[in-house]
Amino acid sequence: MRTRGAVLREAPGRYEVVELDVDDPRPGELRVRMVATGLCHSDDHYATGDQVAPILPFAGGHEGAGVVDAVGPGTAGFAEGDHVVFSFLPSCGKCRFCAHGMQNLCDLGASLGTGARWDDPASFRLALDGAPVGQMCGLSTFCEYTTVSTASAVKIDKDVPLEIACLTGCGVGTGWGAAVNSAAVRPGQVVIVMGIGGIGINAVQGAAHAGAAAVIAVDPVELKRESALRFGATHAVEDIREAAGLARSMTGGQGADAAIVTVGVTLGSHVGAALRAIRKGGTTVVVGLGDVRSHEGDIPLMELVLYQKRLQGSLFGASAPSADIPAQLELWRRGALKLDELITTRYTLDQVARGFDDMHAGRNLRGVIVF
Repeated sequence: MRTRGAVLREAPGRYEVVELDVDDPRPGELRVRMVATGLCHSDDHYATGDQVAPILPFAGGHEGAGVVDAVGPGTAGFAEGDHVVFSFLPSCGKCRFCAHGMQNLCDLGASLGTGARWDDPASFRLALDGAPVGQMCGLSTFCEYTTVSTASAVKIDKDVPLEIACLTGCGVGTGWGAAVNSAAVRPGQVVIVMGIGGIGINAVQGAAHAGAAAVIAVDPVELKRESALRFGATHAVEDIREAAGLARSMTGGQGADAAIVTVGVTLGSHVGAALRAIRKGGTTVVVGLGDVRSHEGDIPLMELVLYQKRLQGSLFGASAPSADIPAQLELWRRGALKLDELITTRYTLDQVARGFDDMHAGRNLRGVIVF
């Protein structure tokens, strides 16, 4: 069938809306009518060239929710009309990592960089004028209709608004999990969150929910600092040096228990500054990505070793999406997790490029395309 979707024709470049062909679902696949999708910095990394698209044209979008329009032959567990949130990382349920509850590290993730079907690298679910189009994370949620693997779909209750449910497919779980899982924040601790965008604001929520006595938000943009205070931060400052000084003033000079780096374009200098801001035996969690070809670094090796500091990467907040997405939506029902308030601006599909301009200008916590 035909659908409209936003693609990159070149990189660096801008997303533009075109007419695409989308495959009917095969066994183990679903075709989904998209209802809402978040505008995440990961999509922008492909537009700027910080990450390299496996094939151009490339259809973006990976944080989405919609309604099942068609189910592939012999595909169990889903029916037309089901509401689903996409997990930008698939889960096979069978590999070593899935078996140990680490679905975010599922072996299927190794194939996401191809833009094609994971089991058939020469087969693409989208096409433009007969030429194959790569799928972002096997999803491409910037399309009105998209065909995906069931390994990427989590069925949710139909009474949850899909405009807010879509956020749990990346930003919420990544930020929340960075604090709760990767940093293992405990009651009474002091936590720094560096970079208050769609990920960082949820790291603030997660740290506050875990019982941190102080959550220090760091961002040069006033809107984001003010927002952090509404989402659970106790302090909000412009730079990491001020945050580190605050943390030391609260801990007898030791430093923060944890620092979480969620800067949109992360540099080695951000990581080094965060490591310097934590106490002996503390944890720095790195969530943000930058230019994937860069090897620039600024790690204080003496502190890392002699102060037994911990440097921890965090992919999707070390979450198990098939369990954590429904759990986060239940927290929202109970008023323990803010989702509606995360959405700063709603856009149409045709406004996708404007949405990323607003992201660069610091106007949004999260922009959402509503179809």
